[in-house]
Amino acid sequence: MKSHNREKFMQSDIALYGMFISVGLVLSYIESIIPITIPIPGVKLGLANVLVLWVLYAMDTKSAIIINILRVLLCGFLFGNMYSIIFGLCGAALSLLVMIVLRKVKIFTVVGVSIAGAVAHNTAQILVAMAVLQNARLVYYYPALLISAVVTGVVVGILGAILYKKIRILNQNELKSKIGEKKK
Repeated sequence: MKSHNREKFMQSDIALYGMFISVGLVLSYIESIIPITIPIPGVKLGLANVLVLWVLYAMDTKSAIIINILRVLLCGFLFGNMYSIIFGLCGAALSLLVMIVLRKVKIFTVVGVSIAGAVAHNTAQILVAMAVLQNARLVYYYPALLISAVVTGVVVGILGAILYKKIRILNQNELKSKIGEKKK
């Protein structure tokens, strides 16, 4: 009986992850077709990060990692190239690591965690760009990226906080106990 419950729970996880990854892909696509008239190349709002932030707060760390990695990979294959995958994964990894740590510390708001994640994302991407292009002078671009990170981090953080307050799902422990109760 326990293995059947675990299998059913894993199937629901896979379906949930697939749904969230799909939402992330749609948000990324929408963002790619909206023209942004900012004179800083490569700056994006990061709408899909609203989803990642929500998953981090509403679900758990493991789910946020899985959904974020798969979303970045699929976005890279669908809308980008190998460089966008490398830049995206490096940015997403450092960003998510910083957000996970700050979330656990519990002294920052959702907006503060989002800003730190955006700054970490841009930091990782500028470091990768400097390594790939073998050009340390790209560091002069970093202050503009920091400003954009703070602005986009605030917007994403506000949207993520609103979503978190409005959309609550059962956490995994509650879901496990509900599945167990139905079997009895």
